[in-house]
Amino acid sequence: MTDISADLPLRIKGEAKTEKFFIETTAAHHFYKGMPAWIDQTLASKNVISYLDASDVDATDICVGIAAEEKVTTAGAPETTEIEVYVWPTIVGFKSTVFTTNVSLGTAIYVTNSNALTVTATDNAYIGKLFKVEDGYCYVELGTPLTCPG
Repeated sequence: MTDISADLPLRIKGEAKTEKFFIETTAAHHFYKGMPAWIDQTLASKNVISYLDASDVDATDICVGIAAEEKVTTAGAPETTEIEVYVWPTIVGFKSTVFTTNVSLGTAIYVTNSNALTVTATDNAYIGKLFKVEDGYCYVELGTPLTCPG
């Protein structure tokens, strides 16, 4: 799959918990609602960046959560722009054709790009565990912020 280019239709089970994080601006970033936000520990600022297919996740990187809003920054801008992110214990529902039954409840869920969920840890950001599959949505109980085990 390719990275998202529009806000995702998310569903929330229960009450949403959000936190705000500053956005890193060494490069331009376009966050869409539903896109993972993470901290690449190789960058000096330790602020969040948008998670894309080209992202190379190291074991020391931190997935902070799922963007709760769309936000755009330009390269070189002051690092004063914040983004609101869904974090633990929020349960976020993503439209999914990969997870269609409740067979894998409790399984660790990772993202391979900003638009695809997987159970494969290698070079992918961990976001939480499978909570429920219902009405075409895969609900993930977020475990973020968390250092990426992949």
